Amino acid sequence: MKTWSILRLTMAVLILAAMVAEFRGAMGTTPAEGSSMATVVVNYFSYFTIESNLFAAAALIAAGVWALTRNTQEPTWLAVLMAAATTFMAITGLVYNLLLRGLVPAAFPWANEILHLIGPLFLVVDLFVAPPRRRLLWRAVGVIIAFPVVWAAYTLIRGDLVVSPLTGDPWWYPYPFLNHHLQGGYPVVIAYVIGIAAAFTLVAWGVVAVGRRRSPETASADDEDGAGLRPV
Repeated sequence: MKTWSILRLTMAVLILAAMVAEFRGAMGTTPAEGSSMATVVVNYFSYFTIESNLFAAAALIAAGVWALTRNTQEPTWLAVLMAAATTFMAITGLVYNLLLRGLVPAAFPWANEILHLIGPLFLVVDLFVAPPRRRLLWRAVGVIIAFPVVWAAYTLIRGDLVVSPLTGDPWWYPYPFLNHHLQGGYPVVIAYVIGIAAAFTLVAWGVVAVGRRRSPETASADDEDGAGLRPV
């Protein structure tokens, strides 16, 4: 367990290093007229890739430190955090490599690969190979998909309220499939959102299912975490 904990911490460091490199690159942007560096910063953290990797780094650090410093089973909140990070990173890897790879040149290829390929693959391998995670109730799927739903709403609402720092267009969307100006209107965008939401739900269900199958826990009604996600 300690060996895998060290691997988790190492992966977290690599993810954070890649994010720092990408952030420094973003800070080299000269904002177009009507935009600002504040918009550049907010835009950077508005990419789901960045947010999913932040989730992953936080989850990996928390799980790694917990396993190295405690002899007790991981708490429910940590199991949910790991399940969410795995789901988000899996979707990040799938969407990027199936829909976005090659569309925008990567300023830092090594960082780009860590954030979009190596990190997602590590989290998926972690799900199947690392010491079994705590068993979660199926309702954890709803908790996991709540964040991407909020992110999608935030993105669609904010998109037409900011000026693109790169092009000066009176809108900015992190991904072309969410930009109704490029997709010929909202119907296509909504179709993409529905499809991606379905993918999130399916992947989250799979992550929880694998965790439940691998968990050595038996049915219990005595969990004291109080999060409404007691193992069963």
